Amino acid sequence: MVVHMDRMFFFDAVRDGLFKGELTQPQVEGITAILDAWERRFAPADRRWLAYILATAYHETAYTMQPVRETLAQSDARAVEILEAAFATGRLSWVRTPYWRPDQDGRCWLGRGLVQLTHKRNYEAMSALTGIDLVADPDRAMEMDAAVTILIEGMLQGSFTGHKLADHLNATTEDWVNARRIVNGTDRAEKLAGYAKAFHAAMRPDAAQGRPRD
Repeated sequence: MVVHMDRMFFFDAVRDGLFKGELTQPQVEGITAILDAWERRFAPADRRWLAYILATAYHETAYTMQPVRETLAQSDARAVEILEAAFATGRLSWVRTPYWRPDQDGRCWLGRGLVQLTHKRNYEAMSALTGIDLVADPDRAMEMDAAVTILIEGMLQGSFTGHKLADHLNATTEDWVNARRIVNGTDRAEKLAGYAKAFHAAMRPDAAQGRPRD
């Protein structure tokens, strides 16, 4: 039996705990897309994984819960402009090769989606995972269905860094901080841990009609 989440309780809890008392329609739609995809395919799995997935989307999209382009720019050209300016002034000191610069075909491999997918090799890998040719059209990583698949499957399989959810959240380990290594080293790891715990605390079984639904 699969016990579904009490979504009314969940949305009420995260609205107050993470979204300053107000959820926009796009935020609700983004969260719902992640929850729906999870329940269709991974409902029996560890809900801490779902909590960390939601926390990652929350952080990586600047709380919008919608697929975004790196820097939140509305176009590749503007994103490249912003990234070039930051790189020139030393604010991207960890970047050795500016991955956002258009290649010989004019395509940019900058971050897109619910988790910022960068570099051509990762677009190639996620093309196989989603069944969408993201190399031919990188902007398709901004489509909600593709973005949700990349987010969930990538974190489950360890596609981004080699670390996966089961490495840090399992039967014997609950390391919310180092779970950040799944996506981006230890960058803002403590904040992500707090977000994930808040999402997890909002999850409880749906006890409608006096019993869990199956």
